[in-house]
Amino acid sequence: MKKSLGACALAALLVGTFGSAQAAECKVGIAMYTLGAPYFAAQVAAAADQAKKAGCTVKTADGQNDMGKEIADVEDMVAGGINLLILNPRDPEGLVPVADAATAKGVKVVVMDSSINPKAHVVTQVRSSNDQNGYLVGQWLAKQTAGKQLKIILLSGDKGNEVGRDRRLGVFKGLVEGQLIAGGKSGFDVVGQGWGAWSEDGGLQAMEDLLQAHGDANVVLGENDSMVLGAMRALKAAGKKDVLVLAAADGQKEALAQIKTGAYGATGLNDPDLVARTAVDIGLKALAGTLPSDFPKLNLTTPAVITKENVDKFYRADAVF
Repeated sequence: MKKSLGACALAALLVGTFGSAQAAECKVGIAMYTLGAPYFAAQVAAAADQAKKAGCTVKTADGQNDMGKEIADVEDMVAGGINLLILNPRDPEGLVPVADAATAKGVKVVVMDSSINPKAHVVTQVRSSNDQNGYLVGQWLAKQTAGKQLKIILLSGDKGNEVGRDRRLGVFKGLVEGQLIAGGKSGFDVVGQGWGAWSEDGGLQAMEDLLQAHGDANVVLGENDSMVLGAMRALKAAGKKDVLVLAAADGQKEALAQIKTGAYGATGLNDPDLVARTAVDIGLKALAGTLPSDFPKLNLTTPAVITKENVDKFYRADAVF
């Protein structure tokens, strides 16, 4: 069953005590497939903080973008006696067996941010609506570029990653619909796709390579803010000033600062703090046995596109991310 929860409803889950989950020994493992971008660092910090506030001991692991290492990390955590696993999976299929094995041993497993195959035996998945965030960004892009021929450089995270796929396809869907509504026709070219591993340095390198072959590109679309921030460095070094840059999702504060100045077009809202704390809170309730039997298997935050017009609602200079 799918159910979409708004930001306020999700935030409400964070209020209160955790009853028997606190009374019992609580050992939380947080397995991240990478910490190679600021978003993931903020996410693991928020998850660890939320678990510690509930009186739990916490162990974290960085999979270093290696599925085999992440699987080993989870196995080590389960062997070490965790009873709650917060899992950000590197691969939606590859992490199913280890998630199922953890559940079979009595560990409550909550997946956050990245997706896992719904056949996996987990409590739930908590993430932003990648498709809907992308859709809103795509519609914004259509309005901003009405009547222009679009030559898009696409910066993707990792091959096979479902989050990246949903984000870019969401943008393209919103772009097509926006163009159709405005002019009754649609058209754009994705002139090149690069893989930036979700990081700023990765985005910089991918953009440098793509610019050599596609110097006439006029739009850079990234699947997260970090890669686009790296692309902006490459564009500046190449003297490219008339390129619209935007991301399908994240809301990284450095990107929001650039949106405030008009140097960066737009991004989708993907709050790592809210996603992480909600995932931990749900896991603690599962551990305490207080989740309803019909608790949804997918929980989504409310989507939004962040632009110069509304960025002040979201920008916090002191934010971790």
